Amino acid sequence: MDFKDYYQILGLTKTASADEIKKAYRNLAKKYHPDSNKDSDAEKRFKEISEAYAVLSDPEKRKKYDLLGSDWNRHRQTGGSSDNFNWSDYISQQARQRSSNARQKVGDMFGDSGLSDFFERFFSGGFSQSGQRTSTKSKPAYAKGDNYKTEITITIEEVAKGAKRQLQVNGEKFDVTFKPGLSDGQKLKISGKGLPADGGGDKGDLIISVKVSEDTIYQRTGNDLYKNIEVDYTTAVLGGQVKVETLYGKLMVNIAPGSRSGKVLKLKGMGLPDYKSINLKGDLYLKVLIQLPDNISQKESDLVKEIQKIRN
Repeated sequence: MDFKDYYQILGLTKTASADEIKKAYRNLAKKYHPDSNKDSDAEKRFKEISEAYAVLSDPEKRKKYDLLGSDWNRHRQTGGSSDNFNWSDYISQQARQRSSNARQKVGDMFGDSGLSDFFERFFSGGFSQSGQRTSTKSKPAYAKGDNYKTEITITIEEVAKGAKRQLQVNGEKFDVTFKPGLSDGQKLKISGKGLPADGGGDKGDLIISVKVSEDTIYQRTGNDLYKNIEVDYTTAVLGGQVKVETLYGKLMVNIAPGSRSGKVLKLKGMGLPDYKSINLKGDLYLKVLIQLPDNISQKESDLVKEIQKIRN
């Protein structure tokens, strides 16, 4: 049995980069996929291509494969042939180099992911360390599809209560529910909702970037919120209550007598939920802005003058 040249199968040299290997695989897998290519040898070529990519796309597997190729070439250069290359000795030697206590099948070197007789026999449990043939069978390894990236924009209200969107990737529509507490720039991953693989492997992942739209009422710092409230001058002087709209409904907030403009009130737990623990919420800070009337009656004017006289 001859050594199987995975680089040649993909039309590459041994110096090929990871990107070049991926590109070659995609092009060839698309060309020889049995669903689209009805040639008699298409399925065989497709399996060879998938097998080659399964090894060369993994840095550790590729390193061990390159080492095996070097040993094979040295054997051929000294006059050896494929028939007298002692695979049992090679397997034992490699196992001893990895660990003095190793009892490892060569299939373990490559994660049991081969297809051909070459791979099955020498890299997927074909021999034990002692050289005995085993019956381990492995499944084909196909490349995973590309990730698909998209962006959603949500409001501050949706940060507080959660959101739902219908997304579409490669013609497939599906609903996605977002937990409360998302942050601007946060990235989320949904496994298996990306682009399909060319060679029949698993779909890639969906990567969602979150954008929180600017709000005209609330300013956000972490999970805390800041908001201005207007208080009429009589309530600011005498004290009382004002109705405040929050993300969770309306509240009556107490205003102490003699409150000044710029005073900050804190409503604990009325901010945004924490994404990792939605039961934990930030606080809502209210900045008091005293509202003066545009016009006052003569009676109001006289009363203010009386107050002025008293205070002076």
